[in-house]
Amino acid sequence: MIVFIEGTIEEAAPLSAVIAVQGIGYRVHIPVTTAEKLPSRGEKVRLHTLAVYREDSQALYGFMEREERDFFQLLTEKVSGVGPKIALNILSRLSLEMLRSAIVSGDAALLSKCQGIGRKTAERLCIELKDHMPRGLVSTAGDSGGGGSAGVVSGAVHSQVRDAVAALMQLGYKLDLADKAVGKAVQKLGNEATTEALIKEALK
Repeated sequence: MIVFIEGTIEEAAPLSAVIAVQGIGYRVHIPVTTAEKLPSRGEKVRLHTLAVYREDSQALYGFMEREERDFFQLLTEKVSGVGPKIALNILSRLSLEMLRSAIVSGDAALLSKCQGIGRKTAERLCIELKDHMPRGLVSTAGDSGGGGSAGVVSGAVHSQVRDAVAALMQLGYKLDLADKAVGKAVQKLGNEATTEALIKEALK
């Protein structure tokens, strides 16, 4: 099994990249969250990968972080009705921290906003993956050192927090930056702050 690929960026797009390794170009399917972190063309990169084989095709999926690769594998192997394409859409729409928190808190409404995920699939995802989430994920406010909104809100993805993150993304923020900005706003204003207040604080 190919667990990682290391080489130089030959091509890059929102959902795929070509990595040159010793004269061979490997096309790797990636989520938007990984594409946003890729270095410039010609620079070296290392992606954690999962090879998916089908009767009529084979594909390589890559992620900047090993935990993202492992979560992708969980989605495709543990949740019925979720294949590689839908799993990639899920990881493109939400950060890993937000996904984990949504699963722990049973927030099917948030998960159903991902392309290709209906309400029933989102509910099934919560049920089938909850026991696979890291122990101690639900933390108390202030325990998260990364500043992301998911850690700050004690594992429960409050509606005002996710709405604020979505609003920043509509304004052009990348997901990880929107998540961090809202997380800092929550730390300053508290978990009960309104969506409007969080957006204003995050934009400062």
